[in-house]
Amino acid sequence: MKFKELKQKRWFKILGSTYVIILICFAVWMIFFDTNSYFIHKELDEDINALEENKEFYKKEIEKDKKFLDKMQDSNEIEKYAREKYYLKKEGEDIYIIENEDSLK
Repeated sequence: MKFKELKQKRWFKILGSTYVIILICFAVWMIFFDTNSYFIHKELDEDINALEENKEFYKKEIEKDKKFLDKMQDSNEIEKYAREKYYLKKEGEDIYIIENEDSLK
């Protein structure tokens, strides 16, 4: 098929229009190559979602720590925590640590 015959086709006249060619080039540029392209926006949206999940996690952790600090205002609770966590003891007191077999790794 010769180029003259191809030029006479209706679809070639529409797609060969200067405005359509410029519009297609602009769309391709904006989707793939621009700094604000679709792929960069998609990546940034994923980052935003991950950061929002982290935000929720840290809010829960802050609430848990606030409850723990409120609980630690009592001196009996501080003593109980120190005995359980750090195995602290009073003068002349013996501590026996009992571990079940299923709790050992």
